[in-house]
Amino acid sequence: MSVTHEQPASYWYVEDDARSTSVMEAMRSYRAAEVAMRRRTQQAMDMGENELLVLRFLARARLRGESVTPVALSRYLGITSASTTALLDRLERSGHVSRGPNPTDRRSVLVTSSEKSDDEIRHTLSAMHERMMAIVRGMDPDQRATVIGFLDAMREAVDQIDA
Repeated sequence: MSVTHEQPASYWYVEDDARSTSVMEAMRSYRAAEVAMRRRTQQAMDMGENELLVLRFLARARLRGESVTPVALSRYLGITSASTTALLDRLERSGHVSRGPNPTDRRSVLVTSSEKSDDEIRHTLSAMHERMMAIVRGMDPDQRATVIGFLDAMREAVDQIDA
């Protein structure tokens, strides 16, 4: 299903160029859908946002062959070590993560996600990921390069905080 985003005016973007405004409105619409999807995922998995962020962080680290400490999670989430400990306690009680000794630094522990966690995430999100990948697979290399360039530039634009 194709949706046209050509709109004569926008309540947010003051822009004479309707084509540019339509891109920004399409991106706003996508972000709203993504936020709603994350909320539904949290409800389906009975987890908060930080719990899901931890599981995603651990999955990416595993793919890169990296070890994760609670300190790394605290930095990533921007929360205190006490909050991180409470978060990991909840995830460990629910069987989603485990903590064990760090073989290279006996003063610290490593955090890993469980197979249960990986299975639950895969079950909850696999159909959506497949739909998204089908869209990307249907793009030619130039289209993919354009989208990647656009998203990278937008990420850089929002990562800069105005003084």
